[in-house]
Amino acid sequence: MDFFSDGPSDEDKMGMTVTSGVVTLTKENNFVGISIGGGAPLCPCLYIAQVFDNTPASRDGTLQSGDEIIGVNGVSCKGKTKVQAAKMIQASKELVAVTFNKLHADPAMGKSLDIVLKKAKHRLVEKMSATTADALGLSRAILCNDALVRKLDELKAIETEYRGMVEHAKRVLKAYFELLQVYKAFGCTFAEIGSREPQPRASETFTQFANYHRNLEKHGIQMLRTLKPILSDLGTYLHKAIPDTQLTIKKYADAKFEYLSYCLKVKEMDDEEKAFNEVKEPLYRVETGNYEYRLILRCRQDARAKFARLRSDVLVKLELLDNKHVQDISAQLEKFVGGLAAYHSAALQTLDPPDTRPLFPIEMDLSRSAFQYKSTTPLQNDGQDDDEDDQLLTGEEAKEEKRDEPPLLLLPDL
Repeated sequence: MDFFSDGPSDEDKMGMTVTSGVVTLTKENNFVGISIGGGAPLCPCLYIAQVFDNTPASRDGTLQSGDEIIGVNGVSCKGKTKVQAAKMIQASKELVAVTFNKLHADPAMGKSLDIVLKKAKHRLVEKMSATTADALGLSRAILCNDALVRKLDELKAIETEYRGMVEHAKRVLKAYFELLQVYKAFGCTFAEIGSREPQPRASETFTQFANYHRNLEKHGIQMLRTLKPILSDLGTYLHKAIPDTQLTIKKYADAKFEYLSYCLKVKEMDDEEKAFNEVKEPLYRVETGNYEYRLILRCRQDARAKFARLRSDVLVKLELLDNKHVQDISAQLEKFVGGLAAYHSAALQTLDPPDTRPLFPIEMDLSRSAFQYKSTTPLQNDGQDDDEDDQLLTGEEAKEEKRDEPPLLLLPDL
């Protein structure tokens, strides 16, 4: 049949190609889910202006915006108006066979400088309040002030909060590690004193005291190994989850601006066509098949699909991020505090074990000690004080004072 042809030879396809095909759709509520544009008396062809979501046409996926409708149920649509073509579809009972010319259009052809400037305008208006935009005479699209885009500011605040939390936790653990090195040094020093001390009681005490410090260091290292994975989990949330969600939101915002730009372009072309119709003037692109307009319709459909897909991704990632923030962070902080508490309990039990006699105080004979402490400061004594003291003592007391007794050191309870 002749209506399967690509159309009149005077069509301006702008380098695009078409291929013919037939698709059979099952109607729902007497609709197949498409809107029709073009047609007599101004445009030589009928085309699909929009494919609606959750309809037989959208679920089938064959028909797209910009495709030409050339027949319904084997009947040609040449010379028909869009209202007549719609009635032909509605007249079918359940199944509708649509013959079409598929428009093979490269979306890059529709991304002109005008679209780029419109995207820049939408980005600018997005940051403005309604009052400022109205004062500057800029129109605000219905999708501006999107709550999902405003989530970027919230994510930045959460990122700052987590960054401070991670840095503080790192400083705390680093301080604990440095303290453990002090415990280790004390343990080594007291162990050396205990091994060289000839007095059994003192040697036992210093050795045991060294073991206490070594146990403190051992429990601390175990605590650090337990808490280190928590920092890794917080770092994953901070350096991967949040930046990935931010990047997805930025991509979503870019897709939204592009979709709005094509919507605005379609509106401008509709207004242009209406203005020419009112003054009864021919419009070249309409008379030659309106391929430029159909290209923009296809680009708008693709941009809308990308926008919807990214919006779904953003919603999923934000939900996962919120759940992790509410549930996982509380569990991680509880685990972190619990690790510190367990270490302090182990340290307390190490320093005060049950059924163990206290280490201190102990008495040491410094003359028998392996460590001799000599004063580097010379003693200055003019003898006057000694004479006065001798005068206050009796003879027997003076003799007791002058006896050569070994010095004793009483170590207090530490």
